Amino acid sequence: MPNPTLDALNRARRVRLMIFDVDGVLTDGRLYFGAMGELLKAFHSRDGHGLKMLAASGVAPAILSGRDSPAVAARAAELGIGTVLQGIGDKRAALGALLGRLHLDTQAAGYMGDDVVDIGVMRRCGLACASAEAPEPVRRHAHYVAVAPAGAGAVREVCELLMRAQGTLEAALEPYLA
Repeated sequence: MPNPTLDALNRARRVRLMIFDVDGVLTDGRLYFGAMGELLKAFHSRDGHGLKMLAASGVAPAILSGRDSPAVAARAAELGIGTVLQGIGDKRAALGALLGRLHLDTQAAGYMGDDVVDIGVMRRCGLACASAEAPEPVRRHAHYVAVAPAGAGAVREVCELLMRAQGTLEAALEPYLA
Protein backbone atom coordinates (compact mmCIF):
# COMPACT_ATOMS: atom_id res chain seq x y z
CA MET A 1 0.00 0.00 0.00
CA PRO A 2 1.38 3.44 -0.86
CA ASN A 3 1.90 5.95 1.92
CA PRO A 4 -1.33 7.84 2.49
CA THR A 5 -1.26 11.46 3.59
CA LEU A 6 -1.52 12.31 7.27
CA ASP A 7 -4.91 13.86 6.53
CA ALA A 8 -6.19 10.61 4.97
CA LEU A 9 -4.93 8.59 7.95
CA ASN A 10 -6.56 10.97 10.45
CA ARG A 11 -9.84 10.79 8.54
CA ALA A 12 -9.60 6.99 8.33
CA ARG A 13 -9.22 6.73 12.11
CA ARG A 14 -12.76 8.10 12.59
CA VAL A 15 -14.52 5.82 10.08
CA ARG A 16 -17.03 3.33 11.51
CA LEU A 17 -18.95 2.74 8.26
CA MET A 18 -17.17 2.34 4.91
CA ILE A 19 -19.46 2.48 1.91
CA PHE A 20 -18.43 1.18 -1.51
CA ASP A 21 -19.87 1.79 -4.96
CA VAL A 22 -19.93 -1.33 -7.13
CA ASP A 23 -19.19 -0.71 -10.82
CA GLY A 24 -15.68 0.69 -11.13
CA VAL A 25 -14.86 0.00 -7.47
CA LEU A 26 -15.78 -3.56 -6.49
CA THR A 27 -15.64 -4.45 -10.20
CA ASP A 28 -13.48 -3.17 -13.03
CA GLY A 29 -16.44 -1.17 -14.32
CA ARG A 30 -17.11 -3.29 -17.38
CA LEU A 31 -20.64 -4.61 -17.79
CA TYR A 32 -21.05 -8.12 -19.18
CA PHE A 33 -24.40 -9.17 -20.59
CA GLY A 34 -25.31 -12.82 -21.08
CA ALA A 35 -27.31 -14.18 -24.01
CA MET A 36 -30.57 -13.74 -22.08
CA GLY A 37 -29.73 -10.13 -21.19
CA GLU A 38 -28.58 -10.90 -17.65
CA LEU A 39 -25.92 -8.62 -16.22
CA LEU A 40 -22.79 -10.44 -15.04
CA LYS A 41 -20.16 -8.99 -12.73
CA ALA A 42 -16.71 -10.20 -11.72
CA PHE A 43 -15.50 -9.63 -8.14
CA HIS A 44 -11.99 -10.16 -6.81
CA SER A 45 -11.50 -12.60 -3.94
CA ARG A 46 -8.86 -10.42 -2.25
CA ASP A 47 -11.26 -7.48 -2.16
CA GLY A 48 -13.80 -9.79 -0.55
CA HIS A 49 -11.36 -10.96 2.09
CA GLY A 50 -10.42 -7.35 2.79
CA LEU A 51 -14.09 -6.56 3.41
CA LYS A 52 -14.35 -9.50 5.82
CA MET A 53 -11.25 -8.37 7.72
CA LEU A 54 -12.57 -4.80 7.83
CA ALA A 55 -15.87 -5.94 9.33
CA ALA A 56 -14.05 -8.11 11.89
CA SER A 57 -11.96 -5.07 12.86
CA GLY A 58 -15.07 -3.09 13.81
CA VAL A 59 -15.72 -1.05 10.67
CA ALA A 60 -18.99 -1.98 8.96
CA PRO A 61 -18.77 -2.27 5.17
CA ALA A 62 -21.77 -1.22 3.09
CA ILE A 63 -22.69 -1.08 -0.60
CA LEU A 64 -24.37 1.87 -2.33
CA SER A 65 -25.01 1.42 -6.05
CA GLY A 66 -27.04 3.10 -8.73
CA ARG A 67 -27.69 -0.25 -10.41
CA ASP A 68 -29.73 -3.13 -9.06
CA SER A 69 -28.06 -6.50 -9.53
CA PRO A 70 -28.77 -9.95 -8.12
CA ALA A 71 -25.03 -10.67 -8.45
CA VAL A 72 -24.25 -7.82 -6.05
CA ALA A 73 -26.85 -9.04 -3.56
CA ALA A 74 -25.41 -12.56 -3.73
CA ARG A 75 -21.81 -11.36 -3.28
CA ALA A 76 -22.77 -9.10 -0.38
CA ALA A 77 -24.62 -11.96 1.32
CA GLU A 78 -21.62 -14.24 0.84
CA LEU A 79 -19.39 -11.64 2.51
CA GLY A 80 -21.85 -10.89 5.32
CA ILE A 81 -22.41 -7.27 4.28
CA GLY A 82 -25.68 -6.28 5.90
CA THR A 83 -26.22 -2.87 4.33
CA VAL A 84 -26.76 -3.13 0.59
CA LEU A 85 -28.51 -0.24 -1.13
CA GLN A 86 -29.06 -0.84 -4.84
CA GLY A 87 -30.97 0.94 -7.58
CA ILE A 88 -30.33 4.27 -5.85
CA GLY A 89 -30.96 7.31 -8.01
CA ASP A 90 -30.02 9.89 -5.37
CA LYS A 91 -26.97 8.61 -3.53
CA ARG A 92 -26.69 11.74 -1.36
CA ALA A 93 -30.22 11.29 -0.01
CA ALA A 94 -29.56 7.58 0.56
CA LEU A 95 -26.39 8.44 2.48
CA GLY A 96 -28.28 10.88 4.70
CA ALA A 97 -31.00 8.36 5.43
CA LEU A 98 -28.46 5.62 6.15
CA LEU A 99 -26.43 7.78 8.53
CA GLY A 100 -29.62 8.85 10.30
CA ARG A 101 -30.77 5.27 10.70
CA LEU A 102 -27.37 4.24 12.10
CA HIS A 103 -27.03 7.40 14.25
CA LEU A 104 -23.66 8.25 12.68
CA ASP A 105 -22.32 11.63 11.69
CA THR A 106 -20.66 12.19 8.34
CA GLN A 107 -17.15 12.10 9.85
CA ALA A 108 -17.71 8.46 10.87
CA ALA A 109 -18.51 7.48 7.27
CA GLY A 110 -16.21 6.79 4.36
CA TYR A 111 -17.11 6.29 0.71
CA MET A 112 -15.26 4.90 -2.28
CA GLY A 113 -16.49 5.85 -5.73
CA ASP A 114 -15.25 6.09 -9.28
CA ASP A 115 -17.39 8.51 -11.28
CA VAL A 116 -18.92 11.97 -11.17
CA VAL A 117 -22.21 10.59 -9.77
CA ASP A 118 -20.22 9.74 -6.62
CA ILE A 119 -18.78 13.20 -5.94
CA GLY A 120 -21.79 14.39 -3.92
CA VAL A 121 -21.46 11.46 -1.52
CA MET A 122 -17.69 11.75 -1.40
CA ARG A 123 -17.93 15.41 -0.39
CA ARG A 124 -20.25 14.57 2.51
CA CYS A 125 -18.20 11.74 4.03
CA GLY A 126 -15.33 12.10 6.44
CA LEU A 127 -13.11 9.96 4.18
CA ALA A 128 -13.49 10.00 0.41
CA CYS A 129 -11.65 7.39 -1.67
CA ALA A 130 -11.50 6.83 -5.40
CA SER A 131 -10.31 4.09 -7.68
CA ALA A 132 -7.20 4.76 -9.74
CA GLU A 133 -9.23 4.75 -12.96
CA ALA A 134 -11.64 7.44 -11.76
CA PRO A 135 -11.74 10.60 -13.87
CA GLU A 136 -9.74 13.57 -12.61
CA PRO A 137 -12.72 15.47 -11.13
CA VAL A 138 -13.45 12.45 -8.92
CA ARG A 139 -9.83 11.94 -7.89
CA ARG A 140 -9.64 15.65 -7.03
CA HIS A 141 -12.37 15.15 -4.39
CA ALA A 142 -10.72 12.07 -2.88
CA HIS A 143 -8.62 12.07 0.27
CA TYR A 144 -7.12 8.80 -0.94
CA VAL A 145 -6.81 7.33 -4.46
CA ALA A 146 -6.10 3.61 -4.62
CA VAL A 147 -3.12 2.43 -6.63
CA ALA A 148 -4.48 -1.08 -7.22
CA PRO A 149 -6.98 -1.36 -10.08
CA ALA A 150 -10.72 -1.29 -9.51
CA GLY A 151 -12.08 -4.79 -9.21
CA ALA A 152 -8.57 -6.13 -8.61
CA GLY A 153 -7.40 -4.98 -5.20
CA ALA A 154 -8.50 -1.33 -4.86
CA VAL A 155 -11.10 -2.21 -2.23
CA ARG A 156 -8.62 -4.37 -0.31
CA GLU A 157 -6.17 -1.47 -0.36
CA VAL A 158 -8.74 0.88 1.18
CA CYS A 159 -9.74 -1.74 3.77
CA GLU A 160 -6.09 -2.08 4.79
CA LEU A 161 -5.73 1.71 4.90
CA LEU A 162 -8.59 1.89 7.40
CA MET A 163 -7.25 -0.95 9.51
CA ARG A 164 -3.74 0.50 9.44
CA ALA A 165 -5.02 3.92 10.55
CA GLN A 166 -7.10 2.37 13.33
CA GLY A 167 -4.32 0.09 14.54
CA THR A 168 -6.14 -3.16 13.70
CA LEU A 169 -4.27 -4.36 10.60
CA GLU A 170 -1.63 -6.39 12.44
CA ALA A 171 -4.30 -8.19 14.50
CA ALA A 172 -6.27 -8.91 11.30
CA LEU A 173 -3.18 -10.44 9.68
CA GLU A 174 -1.94 -12.33 12.76
CA PRO A 175 -3.99 -15.52 12.23
CA TYR A 176 -2.35 -15.96 8.83
CA LEU A 177 1.19 -15.39 10.09
CA ALA A 178 1.20 -17.86 12.98
